Amino acid sequence: MVLEAVRGEYKRYRLLCESAMAQLEERQLFLAPTVDSNSIGVLVQHMAGNLASCFTDFLDSDGEKDWRNRDSEFEPVLADRESLLACWNAGWGVLESTLAQLDDSQLGLTVTIRKQPLSVVEALERSLAHVAYHAGQIVLLARVHSGSDWKSLSIAKGASNLYNDNPDRERVPPA
Repeated sequence: MVLEAVRGEYKRYRLLCESAMAQLEERQLFLAPTVDSNSIGVLVQHMAGNLASCFTDFLDSDGEKDWRNRDSEFEPVLADRESLLACWNAGWGVLESTLAQLDDSQLGLTVTIRKQPLSVVEALERSLAHVAYHAGQIVLLARVHSGSDWKSLSIAKGASNLYNDNPDRERVPPA
């Protein structure tokens, strides 16, 4: 039951990001608002790297893998939508494969992330919060880049009562 809810929340954030990115022209995916900030492309690299590292051999090895180079995730490497989505899908694929193999009886087991012991549920909560944090950044950047062409991904301004009559985006339906 808990893992079903966790899977649903991850899916909701993934779809939110994908819907935001779909509203942009390719070049907008790689625009950073300032020289010291991240583009959506960089955020995608980082999220994908984090998910792949954390959820590869999730129960059996430290979530911060020796092969991960976190610092390089913040260097703009990806240059087109196709490579961006391939990177994105690879990271999410690792997460989804691992979540599909877990069951609620394993939530109390201990995993390690950066040499720190955490229960499976703590590691999932931490990861989900990390995904939500960067999903918010992606949506904000997409909204700024798209300007007046933006199509709301939640409740549009002035439409709260209309939405409350049919709250159809509170949960992602199971696949």
